[in-house]
Amino acid sequence: MSTTVNTDTIDQILDPENFNGFYNWFFNLLLNLGLSEYQTHIATTIALLSSFTVVMLFIDYIIKNICIGLVKSFAIKSKTKFDDILIENNLLQNVTHLIPVFVAKLLFPIFFRGFPNLTKFMMGITDIFFIVTITLVLRSIVLSFRDYSKTKPSLADKPIDSYSQVVNIFIYFFAAVFIYSTITGDSPNNLFISLGAASAILMLVFKDTILGFVASIQVSTNDMVRVGDWIEMSKFGADGTVLEINLSTVKIQNFDKTITTIPTYFLISDSFKNYRGMQNSGGRRIKRSINIKMSSIRFLEKEEIENLKKIQLLAPYIEERQKEIDEFNKSTNADQSMPVNGRRITNIGMFRAYALRYAQQNPNIHKEFFLMVRHLQPTEHGLPVELYMFTNSTQWVFYENVMADIFDHLLATVTYFNLEVFELPSSDDVRHAFGKTN
Repeated sequence: MSTTVNTDTIDQILDPENFNGFYNWFFNLLLNLGLSEYQTHIATTIALLSSFTVVMLFIDYIIKNICIGLVKSFAIKSKTKFDDILIENNLLQNVTHLIPVFVAKLLFPIFFRGFPNLTKFMMGITDIFFIVTITLVLRSIVLSFRDYSKTKPSLADKPIDSYSQVVNIFIYFFAAVFIYSTITGDSPNNLFISLGAASAILMLVFKDTILGFVASIQVSTNDMVRVGDWIEMSKFGADGTVLEINLSTVKIQNFDKTITTIPTYFLISDSFKNYRGMQNSGGRRIKRSINIKMSSIRFLEKEEIENLKKIQLLAPYIEERQKEIDEFNKSTNADQSMPVNGRRITNIGMFRAYALRYAQQNPNIHKEFFLMVRHLQPTEHGLPVELYMFTNSTQWVFYENVMADIFDHLLATVTYFNLEVFELPSSDDVRHAFGKTN
């Protein structure tokens, strides 16, 4: 059964007068298989495409392995880290893809001479591959500079991820525009004009991205947050170290090792607490009170004062204080038969003086920062005696241990000043009040 070949159809797709030697060789070889002329044309075209693709892949494989192998051997011997970062971000691998693309653009019109429509189509595909490859090369460069910037101490705490993401978005955008222009044959300027008209829609679609970008710039410019800062945002349950600041989110590792992710623009729209100032100062504040039972506060008798002189930290203070009080009472002719006349030493005053001196001689308390022991407003829970001071280290465990040691000691010494720490009645207190010891 013979097959009729429509030569007019073949002539519309091919240009037989310009066939090259490759085509003729494949055509004559396949014609011996007993195929029709039309079928031979199709088979020849497939053979040419397959062989051309294999050649391009082979060139790509050889160039990629040779170039990357040579550069890797050089990078191993190099002392700089930048070349290692370039390799990690596949810059060389993407660059080597450009060579087969250039070769394809040069050889395809020659290799497929006589196939005008196919050549036009494949040249368009090659142009798209070229745009994609250039995009990957630029992306690798941006990522390499991002990673290299993170190795610099002056830039390690900056939101480098946000800037790199913005640059990558612009790269992808222009790549998409040029690919669209290649496919449609339309000028990129026309597309930009159309996008300008649809700017309101684009701003709505990319609202979060735009807000994140603006927030990243403001955060960096105003130095509000850095990578490595300890911040607290109670609204989102975030309390820990900033791991990453990128275009859309901020990652915070809480102290229980969980990760909290919040939108970047909330850093400028909501309030948060940054502990960087405390960390940089070298001291961490202690601000805690001991509630003293009001009924236990009173004047001290002479015997009690003499007994307190045995406390080494208080002995010089008591001598100086007693001398000052005696001179005042003598100058005012205070009647000492009534304790409220003139001035007297109180047990709460002695305890406050002791707490201050105990903190001052503690080697773990910062001596250059503010240090005081004060009374707060009395409440239904007694008289708060507050210690306000700073440790000389910001490490959490160290801070908690120092604070615990100070209050362990002070709580144990309260009774030596004939004071009582306030606490709400317990079940045992109620039983004792009713005379029940069961």
